[in-house]
Amino acid sequence: MDRTPEKDGEHVPTGVRSLYILEALARAGTPLTPTDINETLGLPKPTIHRLCKRLEHEGFLEKDLDGRRYLPGKRLRTVARDVLGFNRFLQARQAVLRRLSERVGETCNITLPEEGGMVYLERIETRWPLRVQLPVGSLVPFHCTASGKLYLSSLPPARRENLVRTLDLTAHAPNTITDPEELLTALEAVAQTEIGTDKEEFVEGMVAVAVPILDDSERLVATLAMHGPTQRMSLDDALALIDPLREAASELCGLMPADDADRGHGSAA
Repeated sequence: MDRTPEKDGEHVPTGVRSLYILEALARAGTPLTPTDINETLGLPKPTIHRLCKRLEHEGFLEKDLDGRRYLPGKRLRTVARDVLGFNRFLQARQAVLRRLSERVGETCNITLPEEGGMVYLERIETRWPLRVQLPVGSLVPFHCTASGKLYLSSLPPARRENLVRTLDLTAHAPNTITDPEELLTALEAVAQTEIGTDKEEFVEGMVAVAVPILDDSERLVATLAMHGPTQRMSLDDALALIDPLREAASELCGLMPADDADRGHGSAA
C-alpha cells in the first residue's frame, strides 16, 4: 500500500482500518497472516488481530486451510461481485458477450470463483429455443464445469490439490469425474492448454468450453465460457470456436476493474 494516514501520524477510524486490511488482502492476491498485514500496513499488531477476528466473525474474512492465514470471506466476495456488476464497464462487457454469442451461435457467460463453485456474473442467451437456462447469480460446481475446472487448474499445484480433496465430487451427469486423482490429472491437462472443457459432466446433453479472463498481473480473475446442447454441437465443435472466445476474453481483460482506477475488485478465494 502506498500510504496509510497511520504512518503519517493521522488518526484513522476503526472502520477505515478495517478497509485497509481488506484492501491489503485484495492486492496481495494470496492468503495473509496478521504478521503479513502488519508488515504491509504498519498498524499495531493487537489492532490487526482484533480487526481480523471481527472481520472473520462478520463474514468478510475466513481462515485458510492452515488455520493461520486469512483470505476473502463469502461476504467480501459477494461485495466484490456486486461492485463488479455495477461498475462503469458493465455495458461494454455485455456488448462483448453479445457479439461473441452472435458469432458462435450459443449462450456465453462470465463466471467468477466463489465459495463452493463458480457464480454467473453476466450471461447472454442464444436465440435457439433449445438451450440450458442458468440465470445470473447461479452457482455451479468447480469439479464438473468448464469454468470451474479452468479456475482450479489456475491455482498453485499444492493449493489445487488441497482444494480438490475437500470438494464434494457429486456426480451430476454421466461423465462427471468423481475420483480426486482422476480430477487432478485432468486439471493438469487443463493447466497446459488453459482451456476448460465440460463433456456432459455437469448437465447431460450439454458441452461447454471456457477460457481465462486475466488481470494486469496475469492472474485469472474470471472465466469466459460458451455452452450448447449436444444435439447442435460436439465438444470438438465447441473447441473449434476457441479463437473467438480468446479474442473476446482479451477484450474483457481491459473491462474488468482490476487496476487502481477501479479499486472495487477483490480477489476471490
